[in-house]
Amino acid sequence: MTDSPVTLSPAPPSRRELNKVATRDAIAGAALEFLRTKALNEFTVDEVAAAAGVSRRTFFNYFSSVEAAVASFTQRYLDSVIVDLDARPADEPLLESAQHALSTGGNPRDLALLAEIFALTQDPALGRFQLQAWEECTVKITEVARHRLPAETDELYLNTLVGAVTGSCKAAFSVWLSERGPDTSEESLAHLRSLLDTTISLIRTGFSS
Repeated sequence: MTDSPVTLSPAPPSRRELNKVATRDAIAGAALEFLRTKALNEFTVDEVAAAAGVSRRTFFNYFSSVEAAVASFTQRYLDSVIVDLDARPADEPLLESAQHALSTGGNPRDLALLAEIFALTQDPALGRFQLQAWEECTVKITEVARHRLPAETDELYLNTLVGAVTGSCKAAFSVWLSERGPDTSEESLAHLRSLLDTTISLIRTGFSS
C-alpha cells in the first residue's frame, strides 16, 4: 500500500513580512488621507512619513514619491482581480473569465478605494502613476492570457485582446466618474461593477447592440 501524497500548506507570513506590509499600508494610507483634504502640492513626503510614524528614509524604502504611494491602492485592487482571473476554470473562455473577475471579484473595500482614488487623481502628476499601475496590470493579464489561450495564439491577437479589456475598464471608470462623481456608496459601486460587466459584454459581442 502506497502512502497518499502530502499536500503542504503555504507557510504563513513571518512577523517581518507582516510588519513590512503594515508599514507600506500605513504610508499609503497617510498619503491618501492628505490627498482627501489637500492638493498634491500642499503636503510633502516628510509630512506623510510623520503621519505614518516612519522616517523619510523609510518612506523612500517603500515608495519613490507620494504619487506612487497613492497609486499602490490601484495596484492592489488590480492585482486582486488578476488573482481572481487566474483562478477561473482553465477551459472557460478568457473574456467570460474576465467578466466574472471584474463584476464579482476583488475586495469590495479595495474597489471603493480605487474608485475614490480615480476621482482624486485627475491631476496629471497623479494620473501618470495611475497609468503606470494600469500598464503593469496589462503586462500581468497578458501573462495570464498567454497561459490560458492555445499555444499557437498570435501575439497581435493576444495583445489586442488584453488591450481591449484594460482599455474598456478604464473607460468604465471614466463613465462612472462622469455620472457619479466622488460617490463611493454601495449603490454607486454596484453601478461601477455593472459598467465593468457591460464593457466586457461589448467586447464579447463585437459591440453589437
